[in-house]
Amino acid sequence: MTKTTFSRRALLGTGVIALGGLAMPSVLRAQALPEYESEGNVRTARRNVMGFRSHVWRDHFSNLRRGAILCDTYSRALHYWSEDESIVLSYPCSVPMTEDFTRRGMTEITLKRNLPTWIPTPNMRERDPSLPVQVAGGDPKNPLGTRALNLSWQYYRIHGIDNPAKIGRRASNGCFGLMNPHVEKLYELVQIGTQVRVI
Repeated sequence: MTKTTFSRRALLGTGVIALGGLAMPSVLRAQALPEYESEGNVRTARRNVMGFRSHVWRDHFSNLRRGAILCDTYSRALHYWSEDESIVLSYPCSVPMTEDFTRRGMTEITLKRNLPTWIPTPNMRERDPSLPVQVAGGDPKNPLGTRALNLSWQYYRIHGIDNPAKIGRRASNGCFGLMNPHVEKLYELVQIGTQVRVI
C-alpha cells in the first residue's frame, strides 16, 4: 500500500488547472463567435465591435481649410476638426457592412440636407425589391435620420440614423451613420467644401 501525501501547493495547483479547464470552453466560445451573421444576401455585424483610435489631423490632411472630417472604418468612428482647431469632435458611427460597399480616399461635403428624404439606390433596390420607393424626411423610420451630408461620391453620405443599434456596427451600404444629436451638431459646423477622408 502506497502512502499518498498532499501539500497545499499541489492542491492549489490542481485547483487552478481545474478552474482553468472550466473557463476554457467559454474562452473558446467567445473566440469562435463570428463578427458577422447573414441577413438575406448581406452579412451584418452580430454586435457592436469597436477599437477606438484617436487621430491627429496632420496625419491625414495637409490643412484644415473649411474644416476636416475623418471617417475611420476600422475603429468605426468619425472625427471632426474645425478650421481654427477650436472644435474637435469624435463620434462612434456605423460603417459599410462589407469591403464591396466601402470606398476610401479623399472627398468633400457637396450638399447639406435637413430632414432628408431617403430614396434607395438602384443597387439597394436590386438586392431588395421590397424596399419602399422613398421615406419622407422626419419619418422615424427614415434611414438617413434627421440630417444628411452628401459627399462628392455618388450615393455616399454622412447622415443620421433610424436605429441606434447600428452605431458601432458594419451596418450600412457605404455611408457613415451617426446618432441624430451628433449629426445635427456636425451639420451646424460643416460647410460645403469641408474635406472628408475615409480610411
